Amino acid sequence: MPKIAEVERTPNPNAMKFILKEPLTWGVAHSYDSAEDAKNDPLAAAIFENEHVTNVFYVDHWLTVTQDGEADWSALLKKVAVPIREAAAAEEQSASYGTAGAALLDDPNLSEEDRDKLRAISDLLDERVRPYLQGDGGDLYIVGLEGNELRVHYQGACGSCPSSLSGTLSGIESLVHQVDPSLEVVPV
Repeated sequence: MPKIAEVERTPNPNAMKFILKEPLTWGVAHSYDSAEDAKNDPLAAAIFENEHVTNVFYVDHWLTVTQDGEADWSALLKKVAVPIREAAAAEEQSASYGTAGAALLDDPNLSEEDRDKLRAISDLLDERVRPYLQGDGGDLYIVGLEGNELRVHYQGACGSCPSSLSGTLSGIESLVHQVDPSLEVVPV
């Protein structure tokens, strides 16, 4: 049962980040945009039972809850804290799950050239983008590469933050152009 060490505001005024003393996962991110999406995840499903919750994102020692802007944070935080405190801490088998990017590299339909591009892009994102997004309660994953379109998915606080679709996306596209100037980065 993870204990909450602190609660932080994020750049997105509709999202709050819970820092936990124990991990919920080991490197495996979980992101849900609705109660229906979260139905097989007991923690996220319990958080979605609270009115106004629009996104639940968690990985390792932190969890971000996003609301629709209609709830009073002080009341909502008290309700959301209950299932977080009751959640099971990470189990050892969760460490064996791969990330979305690793699964993408195993796609048999990808050419070796595309695999090399994705590895280089993933390394750049891991080094120069993801730590900052995670520090603000969100994350970013590559979800596909088709032709000259690199699809990425923002998670957590970044999923509904206005700066994700402007400044951050522009910076990511600049990094991606170091690997392949013809690629267009598209958020999904």
